[in-house]
Order: sequence, then C-alpha cells, then structure tokens
Amino acid sequence: MKEKSPLIHRPPAVPLIAHDPYFCVWSFSDHLAKDWSRHWTGSGQSISILVRVDSKTYRIMGGAPQGQPAEQLSVQVLPTRTIYTFGCGDVDVQLTFCTPALCDDLDLLAGPVTYLTLGVSSTSKKARKVAICVDAGGQFATDSEGEPVDAARLNGGSLAILRMGATDQRMLRKSGDNLRIEWGYLYLAADAESSTSAISFAENLRNSFKESGKLPEVDECVVHHPSNASWPMLSFAFDLGKVGSKPISRTLLIGYDDVFSVEYLNQKLRPYWRRNGATIVDMLRAAATDQASILRRCERFDAELMKDLTTVGGEKYAALCALGYRQAIAAHKLVASPAGKPLFFSKENFSNGCIATVDVTYPSAPLFLLLQPKLLEGMLAPIMEYASLQRWRFPFAPHDLGQYPLANGQVYGGGERTERDQMPVEESGNMLILCGALAHASGSTEFARKHWDLLSKWAQYLLAKGLDPQEQLCTDDFAGHLAHNANLSLKALIGLACYARLAESLGEASVAKKYRAAAAKMVTQWQSLAEDGDHTRLAFDQPGSWSQKYNLVWDKLLGLNLFPPSVAKREIEFYKNRQNVFGLPLDNRKTYTKLDWIVWSATLADDDQDFRALIDPLIDWLNRTPSRVPMTDWYDTLDGKQMGFQARSVVGGLFIKLLADKKLWKKWRARAAQ
Repeated sequence: MKEKSPLIHRPPAVPLIAHDPYFCVWSFSDHLAKDWSRHWTGSGQSISILVRVDSKTYRIMGGAPQGQPAEQLSVQVLPTRTIYTFGCGDVDVQLTFCTPALCDDLDLLAGPVTYLTLGVSSTSKKARKVAICVDAGGQFATDSEGEPVDAARLNGGSLAILRMGATDQRMLRKSGDNLRIEWGYLYLAADAESSTSAISFAENLRNSFKESGKLPEVDECVVHHPSNASWPMLSFAFDLGKVGSKPISRTLLIGYDDVFSVEYLNQKLRPYWRRNGATIVDMLRAAATDQASILRRCERFDAELMKDLTTVGGEKYAALCALGYRQAIAAHKLVASPAGKPLFFSKENFSNGCIATVDVTYPSAPLFLLLQPKLLEGMLAPIMEYASLQRWRFPFAPHDLGQYPLANGQVYGGGERTERDQMPVEESGNMLILCGALAHASGSTEFARKHWDLLSKWAQYLLAKGLDPQEQLCTDDFAGHLAHNANLSLKALIGLACYARLAESLGEASVAKKYRAAAAKMVTQWQSLAEDGDHTRLAFDQPGSWSQKYNLVWDKLLGLNLFPPSVAKREIEFYKNRQNVFGLPLDNRKTYTKLDWIVWSATLADDDQDFRALIDPLIDWLNRTPSRVPMTDWYDTLDGKQMGFQARSVVGGLFIKLLADKKLWKKWRARAAQ
C-alpha cells in the first residue's frame, strides 16, 4: 500500500538532500520536472532524471529540454524520506530521496550520503523496456556560476564512483550567509555491474540517452571546464531491460566530502565521520554495503516517529514536524573535536549567517532533547569553552561564535568589544534552561558540573538583572529593543529555577534553596507586574499589550512547578481569540509571527482541542503561502508571506509537544542512550 499524506499537499519547498548548510538541496516547485532543484538559498544545484520507456523519453526531475515532463502523481514528505510518484506512459516510477538522519547513530547521521532510489513498474499487461539516466554537476561544489571544475573516476571496486569539485579549492577562506561551498567534492556512485557512467557535458549526456538509452562511451571533460560552459556533469544510467508489473529498483548514492568542515578557535575541524581516518571511498562503500538495512531502518523510524507525533498532536501536527525534521538537522554540521568528540555547529540561515548562535540553539533544542541529547551537548560545549576564555569578559553568556563556517569569536552586536546590542538576559537564560533540560534528558549533571563556575556567574547575573530587564534585545531581535519585557523576564526566572535544580543535583543544597526561593519570590512579583485582566502584558509598563509567553513551556516540560497553572491556562484562552487566518501573531505590535513559538505556546495547553486550535492554521499556511522557500519561521499571519529567514534549524522546536508526553520522551531518551 502506498503511503499518503494529503495534509500538506503543496509544501512551500520539498527537501531532497539534507545533510548540512552546504550540502542541502530542495525543490521549490509544485512539479519536480518543471524546475531545477536548488540549494536552500535558491541558487541552482541541479539534478536531472530522464526515464526512457521503449523509445520515448520522459523527464521526472529538472528543467532540461530533453524528454516530456512526466505526470507527477504525488509527493510525500516523511522525516528521513521524500517520495514522489510519476506516470510515464504505461510505466509508474517511484522516486525516493532518503537522507539517513537517524540521531541515535551519530556515524550514520554524519555520513554525507543520500540514497536516490528509483522503483519502476508497468501499469499495462505488456512489459516495457525501461532505462534511467541521472546527472548532477559542478554547481554542488562551487559558490557561483562560471568557476572551473575538475572531474575524475575513482577506483571503488564493485562500486563505480565519479567525482567533481572546484579546481581552486578555497577551503574555509570566507564566511557569510548567502554562500555555497567552494571546496570539497561531489560524488555519485552506483553498483558497477548494473550501471554505466560518464563524465561529459549536459547536452551530450542527455541527448545521447534520449536518442539511444545510453551514455557517451568516452569521458569528454575531466579538467578545468567552467561550470556554466555547457554544464560539465557526472552521470549514471541504468538499463532495467523489460519491466513488468513487479517493481524493479536501482539506487544511486549522492555524497559530498568537504574534508574540513568548520574552523573553531582558529583550528580546522574535520567532519565527524572522518575522525578515525575514513576516506570518502570507505564511506561510499559502507553506504552501498549497508544500503538495504539502512533504508529499512529509515522506514521504521519514519513510521514510529509519525505515529508518536500523531498520538500527541494529531495528523496535522505530525505532517508539520515531518516537513521540519531534515531541515532542522541540515542547518547544522557535525564535526569532531580535536579529541574526537562530537561538536554540532548551527548556522543562522538567511538571518545573519552566525555560527553556534545560542538563541538559535534554544528553539532548536527540543528535537535533540528528544532524540539525542549528545547533539545538544555538542552545541553547548563550544559556547562554554569560548565563554571561559579571558577574551570573553562579560558577566553574561555570548550570543554566537562567529559567522559560518568560521567559529573564531562572537560577531553579533558589540562582539567582544562592548555590551551594546547584546542579548544578556536572553542568552544567559537560554544557557541555564538548556543545561537544565540537558541534565533532565540525559539523566546526568556531568556537563553542568564541568561548567559550574560559568553557570553560577550567569545565574548571579539573572538574579540581579532578570526580573525587570532593562531595554535590550531578545531572540526576536527583528522586533527591536524593548524594556520591561515580560516574556524575557519569564525566561530569566525559569533559568534561575533550572540552576537551582542543577545545584540540588550537584549537592549544593544551600545554593539550591537560595535560588529556588529567589525565583519563587520573583514569580509573585512577575504576576503583579504582568497582570492585565484576562492575560499578561508584552511589557510591564504597557497596559493593554500582550505577547506569546512561549518561554513558560519549560516550567511544564521540566516539572519545575514555578508558576501557578492558571497563568498558562489563561494565556491559552486569550490566544485562541487573537488568531488570524494563518496563526497567532507574536504580540500586539505586528501581524507577523514565529512558527516555532506558536507551537511552544500551543504546548502550554492541557486540552488537545486547544492545542490543535493553534496548530491547524499552520497547515493551511504551508499549503497557501506565496513564499516558495524551505520552511520559514517568520511570516505574516494575514497574507502568509515570508518576512525573512528560511531553512533554519529552529524548526527543531516544532517537536516540543513530544517532550510534554513523559512516556514517549522516556522511550526516545532510552533509545538515544543505547
């Protein structure tokens, strides 16, 4: 039986290949055969797929003139897989992109290989002769068009391997936001016995296949050809012979080796999968050998996670999370520390390009708290190391470590020079909450113990500055500076409660008692300051204002029992009457919203109907938004248009509802520990 997902029938963009900020390819179109695939930034990173049925050629992917566009019958997005079905005359083709992003297996997660599988079957009584051609090229390995590329064949034994990369390997030379990689190599690989391969120009490859069902017999371009001059490509063809009603499938491996991934405190770090000396050929061979078992694991994982998501939040919630899963992971890079430990660096996609941003880690965290706390620890550890250096001289937590892929020191706001335009309460509260949540998820306070001096310094800062914050930025910095921010104050109070719990777990009884009592007293003060009839205010000095109090969700998830339940209950009732057609605005100032914060606010609800009342408009938005980009988290609730941001990791926060189910969180937590 075919899997179906009618809820998001027109995703704003569809994930195809999703590994890291550089190796991340999407379809921005309703029909895969009517446009080229693109990097998440929108720049072309094209894959072409032609299917020859008897003597007629169909195009199922890409915008090439060769072939008639196939009829696209369906598209389904699951956590690790995207599945398309096409009609090519009397033949049906199922195209599956599987990125094995399984967080309980860091080696597999780090491996830069996506499986492209094509399953073909005849829909008529007569068997049909079928062949398939797939090609991709230098756009994957260059930042801009016209850059020279080199191509080569590698000896993979039973595996045929082709490679293409920039002639000038500008490794880690620049940083920025709207950039593609300009070093490393794209790899295509397939079983040598069941495939043929060629390195040639796009038109030659596709015309040859269209006319004969075969690729050119001789490689035509291997060195120094500009990547936009007739498009040098790597190509594989599969001759399936006569295909009847029983499906026949072939799989192509698409991989990328960046050799070194990020620079951290002026030291180049390798991808995690390379930490023990593995080469890309080793990686591709292992991926091919384990292909059947890996694909089965991904199918089982998708089914189980979708079932759990549906149980806690309904089918619409599950569909929302499925679209966000690979996006959240692929906005990070998993690398090995000099000691071989996993470090997980985020990138602020289409924001400012910052790397390891604390207030991006904060909304991303629920996915990793659920499936692999080690990845959250890998996000927090570099921040802790940097903040312990003498060069970080402030009493509050830093905002970032630089601009991707160079994590050599904070660049946001005043950087290391001044407190101007920093986020002192925001980031300090984030770090305390995240460390408290990490201890809760992992069952260990070892990370907090190791960094106790820093956590204590930030707790002292919040004790003095957190209740009624001075004018400053918070994570929603696009809204500008704000004084007396009630939601920011709430974050500080929960951060103090998390610190108190950590202190208790570490045997610091007097410290725990002091900070818990201080946090409890502040809650009483907060309620008085924020009170505004049937809801709480945006800012303490602004009667008649309101805002989402999404930070309150951690009181519920971590069982802190700091705030009376009536606070959340009253907020939910208020929110239900403030929704626009595409969801709940962030606050009373504008009609825009943040996708992740809506789901956090909805998770405050104890009633399933209340939760779904806030979630349902999000599915309508995804199907109707005019902004065709990888899921944005900042959009207008009236017209559905993107305000900014796309393909960001913060959609990991969509999974927060699963953390509210203690039984399910415990199940996934135990699996990660194994």
